[in-house]
This record gives sequence, C-alpha cells and structure tokens, in this order.
Amino acid sequence: MTGDARKITVVGDPVLHTPTRAVTEFGPELDRLIEDMFASLAVAQGVGLAAPQVGVDLAVFVYDCPDDEGERHVGHVVNPTITTSGPPVVHEEGCLSVPGPYHDLARAAEATVRGVDSTGAPVEVSGTGYFARCLQHETDHLKGVLFIDHLPRNRRRRVLREMEPFEWNAPVP
Repeated sequence: MTGDARKITVVGDPVLHTPTRAVTEFGPELDRLIEDMFASLAVAQGVGLAAPQVGVDLAVFVYDCPDDEGERHVGHVVNPTITTSGPPVVHEEGCLSVPGPYHDLARAAEATVRGVDSTGAPVEVSGTGYFARCLQHETDHLKGVLFIDHLPRNRRRRVLREMEPFEWNAPVP
C-alpha cells in the first residue's frame, strides 16, 4: 500500500511551533500517517519530514536521506529522543516548511535517535555529517522548533522574505 501525499504546512502554522504529543496508539492510523508522510516527502523531494509538517501534532518523523558517503538511509522513528556529539559543523540547511531559501547553520557532527517504530518495537538510528543534520532537524520539528529559530532575528527575517510557493506546500503567508 502506498500513501497519499499531503500538503506540507508552512512556517506560521501553529502546529509547526507547538511541541508534539507522544504516540500512544499503534495501528492502521499510524501506519497510514507514515505512508502519507513518505509520499509527501517524495513529492517534495525532501530528505526528512516530521508529522507537524503535514499538520499532525504527533511525535513521528520519516527520512530518506543520504549520508556524506552517499549511503541512503530510509526509515521512520516514533517518540524519538536524540543525543548529539562531536564538534559543531556549519553547513547550508533548508526546510520544506520554509520553502525555497537555505541558510548556514551549525549542527553537531554526530547524532543518535532512539524511539520505536510503527509497531512499538525499539529503534535506534545513528548518523554523521548530513544524515546527523537530518536527524537533528527532524527531532527539532517535534519540539516545535524550525531551523530558522536557530538563526539571529535579522537572518531569520531575510530567509522568510525569500520563501517561495511550491505546489506541494500549503499557501505561503
């Protein structure tokens, strides 16, 4: 079964700025959400997508992200916690909910996410470089934090002015 792509919410929508609720019910509805998130991610050609980005306030994210060596990592994590280590690495970052612009942002070089999968079985995912950045970005979404929230106010305003509408996004304010 394949999911249906949902519109991706854009900065300004309250769901993006609110910490998510823990998933407590595992079953067909959660499976469908994850399938729809993967479909949305594919349409938008992204590398990660958190449930708030499709308007759902649950602690789940999906990823289809290469690491710095080009190895593709695909999966999902429900109710994640994250630990980071290593020196901060500054690299360009963007977001499907801030469509269009990118900006340099420091993130830890390594990240490990622990949670469960859609059946409630334990999951642990670790990454370095670009994949570590993806894991940190998506877990931030579940806390109600966007990558632009890490930027100084003047840079954040510039990024917001550079946003562009895409057909896979909800309307840009």
